[in-house]
Amino acid sequence: MQFKELGLDNRLLKNLSHYDFKKATDIQKQAIPVAIAGKDLLASSKTGSGKTLAFVLPMLHKSLKNKAFSAKDPRGVILAPTRELAKQVYGELKSMLGGLSYEATLILGGENFNDQVKALRRFPKFIVATPGRLADHLEHRSLFLDGLETLVLDEADRMLDLGFAPELRRIHNAAKHRRRQTLMFSATLDHAEVNDIAAEMLDAPKRISIGVSNEEHKDITQKFYLCDHLDHKEALLERILEEAEYKQVIIFTATRVDTDRLTKWLNEKQLKAIALSGNLNQTQRNTIMSQFERHVFKILVTTDVASRGLDIATVTHVINFDMPKHTEEYVHRVGRTGRAGNKGDAISLVGPKDWDSFKRVEAFLQQDISFSELEGLKGKFKGFRPKKPAFKKKAQAAKGKAQQKKATPKKPAKRDKTFFNNVAVGDSVFIPKKKPKPTDSE
Repeated sequence: MQFKELGLDNRLLKNLSHYDFKKATDIQKQAIPVAIAGKDLLASSKTGSGKTLAFVLPMLHKSLKNKAFSAKDPRGVILAPTRELAKQVYGELKSMLGGLSYEATLILGGENFNDQVKALRRFPKFIVATPGRLADHLEHRSLFLDGLETLVLDEADRMLDLGFAPELRRIHNAAKHRRRQTLMFSATLDHAEVNDIAAEMLDAPKRISIGVSNEEHKDITQKFYLCDHLDHKEALLERILEEAEYKQVIIFTATRVDTDRLTKWLNEKQLKAIALSGNLNQTQRNTIMSQFERHVFKILVTTDVASRGLDIATVTHVINFDMPKHTEEYVHRVGRTGRAGNKGDAISLVGPKDWDSFKRVEAFLQQDISFSELEGLKGKFKGFRPKKPAFKKKAQAAKGKAQQKKATPKKPAKRDKTFFNNVAVGDSVFIPKKKPKPTDSE
């Protein structure tokens, strides 16, 4: 389906033509008409499916076609769980605002609060923000949402997992009027908190689910390698990077300490690597991402802070040096490659400490995963056998106790009655004679 068939404003179609966006993706085909009609939306689609335009385009179309509720309040607010994702969404929004007389601003945690207050005093019509910082501005009364027309929650499941439910409710209550439209996007609709907060914030929403999060990505080749220990993992990683024809690589680790250690190790091997982790301030993170996007560094080592929001078409390989703790994060990590129709490779290294996480991923993907091997680097670790369910042991123990209780009691030992006061009495019963009663004469 062409974008022009969706009933979008011609000014938006013109901007789309500049960026070679002609055919709409599945989520765009289904979500845009519903949003243009003014209905609330609860949608799910896999990563890299083009969902950003699925809410940006109808939000802008609505603003172009209708009069604003308020001269000063923003017309649209887009909330994202992480600073990286918010920056990506803001970039796509700015590209669609080309030639339009609308101003947008980006409000992120970790950046100068007073500078953001100054930006908000210019009364931008569209705001992209992280929920925590936007809630702070509401509390300090540097922002009002009484005239908000469209509220978008991108990656709602992730925001809730990060504990932003109170902030989302505060934002919702600040813009609680019957004419507000709410568009909620989530990686999965099988999330209890997502459904709970959707019931509070959305009015009779249309539900759309495009594919499932565990559906196999056709453009991504997935491989798994078993590892014995840390040295074995590093040897496999070095061989993989030697043999792979990569443009750019993202390597995911479990902790910030692992990120720094592995980056140092890679640079010692003359591989240009840079580390990104959650303890850096926003300026440092921006610098690192800018260097990676400009190919100053070919390898980015990071934690799950970069598993969502990075949209770099030249990332050809994603390597899970450590398996993720949360199953859904595997899908988001892998989704950093194979974007915009490009092919990608996702490689996971599974050691003894990763085994439980691997089994959860295997169950989530609903696939029987086989392991690959590299010549000369075959390990001894073959995985762990599944543990016997604990309830069986308890049942057996309870059964054993029950059997012990039912056991017949032991008969008391027979006494030897052949002697009484060291005198043999045989089988006769000893009956002591009674003393005769005294008579009256006595």
